[in-house]
Amino acid sequence: MRVGIVCHPTFGGSGVMAMELANHLGRQGHSMHVISYAQPVRLDPFNTNVHYHEVQVQNYPLFLHQPYELALSSAMVEAVRRERLDILHVHYAIPHAYAAFMARQILADQGIHIPVVTTLHGTDITLVGQHPGYKPAVCFSINHSTAVTAVSESLRRETMDQFNIVRPIQVIPNFVDMNRYSRGDDATRQNIATAEEVIICHVSNFRKVKRIPDVIQIFAKIRAVRPAKLVMVGDGPERPAAETLAESLGCIADVLFLGKISNIERILGVSDLFLLPSESESFGLAALEAMASGVPVVASQAGGLAEVVEHGLSGFLEPIGDVEAMANRALELLNDSKKHAVFMAQAIASSKRFSMEAIGQTYLDLYHSLVHGE
Repeated sequence: MRVGIVCHPTFGGSGVMAMELANHLGRQGHSMHVISYAQPVRLDPFNTNVHYHEVQVQNYPLFLHQPYELALSSAMVEAVRRERLDILHVHYAIPHAYAAFMARQILADQGIHIPVVTTLHGTDITLVGQHPGYKPAVCFSINHSTAVTAVSESLRRETMDQFNIVRPIQVIPNFVDMNRYSRGDDATRQNIATAEEVIICHVSNFRKVKRIPDVIQIFAKIRAVRPAKLVMVGDGPERPAAETLAESLGCIADVLFLGKISNIERILGVSDLFLLPSESESFGLAALEAMASGVPVVASQAGGLAEVVEHGLSGFLEPIGDVEAMANRALELLNDSKKHAVFMAQAIASSKRFSMEAIGQTYLDLYHSLVHGE
């Protein structure tokens, strides 16, 4: 098939999943065309079946903010016509679903009819999409997509509750490349911690919804009991406050802020525990990648996390904001090597439910049903 993938190019879950899907289907021989304003971080430059199309936005002094949606719609139209695409798959409702509707209308006037799949990833519905300035357009775009998917049942329910949706939404969860994630090597681990120290990891975009102060406080409680290092991967507005809090709690020397990195599997592969105390998670992709690396997860009972982390098997889920309970759960695992080993194995086994092969085929089946009526 010839598929257009529209996504944000950043480290966020929607962009990561969009590119991993493009890379996977490209390796299977499908022609994948990625449309975005910058080259996505997970794009495989050695995959000859994956092609990048940059959205060209012209600066014009009349506009306070450049009209990206117009440029994106035009880029979609051009890609469909030039590359003879069979289908467009847009990830994240804003502004992609809206721009895709305009592209479809333009193409229809030219006698070209192309289906559009919109995949909802989370904050496009739970946060940004709730803004009064966006909500009508988001609702309209979802209802006028050919097919709509959501990455978790939790997100599907919330979308149906918060918007006047008149069409079904299919749940197709996020996925993980099991070949990419595994336990790491001793050399990498020795660069982070001593033999006596455990390694705690957190990965996010450091927004308020991730409750970064909770991560620091949980770690401080762990470190008060046993030697440990905290590896913070990612960047965002909450990072300065996190550094200040770590310093005030006296644990800054044992916290490593690595910023945005592309080879996250190297860090996860040597971690002993993953923390994700978020206020909201539509799915919890970072938790899934940790589990695939054999890392038990201690997280909050938020959104779709319960669909990923099996409480008492691959990790523990505690109430949002209950730092004490999460720290106790972390120590319960870290202080019991046999229990920790069992949870590690169960984390890997559980993550296989979300294998790239199975879920990639689900998307491919959806494409075929829309294009060929199969």
